[in-house]
Amino acid sequence: MTKAVKFTKMHGAGNDYIYVDTMRYPIENPEATSILWSAPHTGIGSDGLVLIGSSDKGDFSMRIFNADGSEAKMCGNASRCIGKYLYEYGLTTKTEILLDTLSGIKILKLHVADGKVETVTVDMGTPADEPVDYDGQGAKPMKEQPISADGQTFIGTTVSMGNPHLVIFVDDINDINLPQIGPKLECHPLFPGRINVEFAQVLAEGSIRMRVWERGSGITQACGTGACATAVAAYQTGRSGRKSDIIMDGGTLTIELDDAQHVQMTGGATKVFDGEIILNEE
Repeated sequence: MTKAVKFTKMHGAGNDYIYVDTMRYPIENPEATSILWSAPHTGIGSDGLVLIGSSDKGDFSMRIFNADGSEAKMCGNASRCIGKYLYEYGLTTKTEILLDTLSGIKILKLHVADGKVETVTVDMGTPADEPVDYDGQGAKPMKEQPISADGQTFIGTTVSMGNPHLVIFVDDINDINLPQIGPKLECHPLFPGRINVEFAQVLAEGSIRMRVWERGSGITQACGTGACATAVAAYQTGRSGRKSDIIMDGGTLTIELDDAQHVQMTGGATKVFDGEIILNEE
């Protein structure tokens, strides 16, 4: 059995996903569908698949499947794109949206001009520790601790933004062979559930250059939760203040830790194109 599914490809700072309104087009097997559609040469090509649905807890819900079919709990870039999608496709007239995710309710604040969403601020919630048994003495917060992989030793800090992150500050980000070291750290024995990896270089005051290896997707142009984790780690280790511009391969996000200890992420969202694809269902 086959059916036609309409989708929209969008990106936030280069982090591109395929968006489907499952209230109109239910997807029965999103894991396999994400693998199939994310393929760059034989599919649509993306970092994964995002499903927009209804919710009894918020205004709408979001589920995210990486390019390898694994499900992520949260994605800041996808959240901003959903805000733009919901408003510009007429699913809501609200400029403040409660989005139900696997890591809880996220508040989207849409900044609208002439009927278009220019930027979105996402309340990413309160950062948490990501406990790690890095010394064999039991799991605990990992702050500025050594981690070795592929014959190299780095100093890393773990942060949870609803999903796990390992942030490593370096003197020169251009010295990092991300395709080589990224998968080794993602699948390091310290992280049995795998982890997102960010390498970051502090630049001018309030500015940090970051590159990311995402769990389940590999190198991506940007990662919203990774940008938040990087800003939080920089603040916790005395490398920056409460507000940072995180410069990634695909663009820049502004991250601020507010007085309530919530992480506020502001950035743009871009529609690439609409399309229709045939989905084979058994």
